[in-house]
Amino acid sequence: MKTIKDSVHDHIEVRGVARDLLDTPAVQRLRHVTQLGTVTLVYPSANHTRFEHSLGVYHLADEALDHLCIEGQQAERVRAAAILHDVGHCPFSHNVERLLYRHTGKYHDDVHDLLDSGAVARVLSEHGINPDTVADLVGGEGELGQLVSGELDVDRMDYLVRDAHHTGVPYGTIDHGRLVRELRFVDGELVLAEGNVQTAESLLLARALMNPTVYKHHVARIAKAMLRRATGTLIAETDATPAEVRRMDDHDLVVALRSAGPTAEYARRLDERDLYKRAVWAEMDDVPEGVLDLDHDRVREHERAVADATDLDPGSVVLDVPGRPEMKESTSRVLVNGEVRQLADQSTLVAALRAAQRDQWRLGVYAPADATDRVGHAAVRRLGLDIDGPLVSDTRPGVHATLDEFTGS
Repeated sequence: MKTIKDSVHDHIEVRGVARDLLDTPAVQRLRHVTQLGTVTLVYPSANHTRFEHSLGVYHLADEALDHLCIEGQQAERVRAAAILHDVGHCPFSHNVERLLYRHTGKYHDDVHDLLDSGAVARVLSEHGINPDTVADLVGGEGELGQLVSGELDVDRMDYLVRDAHHTGVPYGTIDHGRLVRELRFVDGELVLAEGNVQTAESLLLARALMNPTVYKHHVARIAKAMLRRATGTLIAETDATPAEVRRMDDHDLVVALRSAGPTAEYARRLDERDLYKRAVWAEMDDVPEGVLDLDHDRVREHERAVADATDLDPGSVVLDVPGRPEMKESTSRVLVNGEVRQLADQSTLVAALRAAQRDQWRLGVYAPADATDRVGHAAVRRLGLDIDGPLVSDTRPGVHATLDEFTGS
């Protein structure tokens, strides 16, 4: 057994298969993959990694298994899945995941190809564990897969409190101890025990508050869009393959971007925090339905058209269209009067938070600072946006000032 001091959970005891998996290259690589990617450009202390998060997920999974009285090989498989649940992450975590998915067809939780050979497969085999079974659990399959990847998973419980701790933003602070203790299986479904509607709401509220303040902060979004564009250019215009980029860590990708002529300027801007600025920041009601569902090729077509209209290089205009608002936590299940109910059917808070999500949604168009005015007007015309007032406005009431508001970004 190994005991590790953690900034969130204090002492974590790692034993059994998880202890042996800890020192495999696949898990150690996570020391060099940041948890929040470009968010560190907003919150400088948010430099924690997928490695420490994986330890936290293992710890909470271990506690949940104890409370649920799940033992033996069944429990060991879940512990293995918990420590391995993030080995499929590409560099900078989610920042370039969708880009690489278009090339590889794999998201971070599709890890069958990463577990079926090498040191990880060897360790699992030594413990009598089938790698495919663990990969299925990582993907959320089966009853116990819900513990690792689901609406009430320990992954979410750890990253909310860990991200809040490292950013200094208190909204993600949840009572993860109670959440873990109140988990139950009812007819194969992972639910919260009787009397825990408010407990489930706390998870929902924490995520809803962290989204605009941390995960979708406008500066983090701009940097993410630039990093995504740079990585796409690296794949399109150099010898770097999507499969190679998928297995890079953050440092590998930064070096590759700095070293390649087509991406060196993006790398410089990200290194020096010389980011593009918002030319347009549009609310959902101002955006035509057809624009909300643009695919990658159409997005690039619009970017090129706006760049042509403003005499800019195509790489100097970035159109950022977020997905439609969703709230997976609202499908969490709770026991109410002996009946399993979805949180959305039981909580009046869900409707309010869904409305808030829609209000916070923004389409962004980004460009170099000296070109934002002309890019903004060209983008409004090109996209058919219905904007009467300023093209860029921040209407987030009550949001705390961040580093960016002090540095004028």
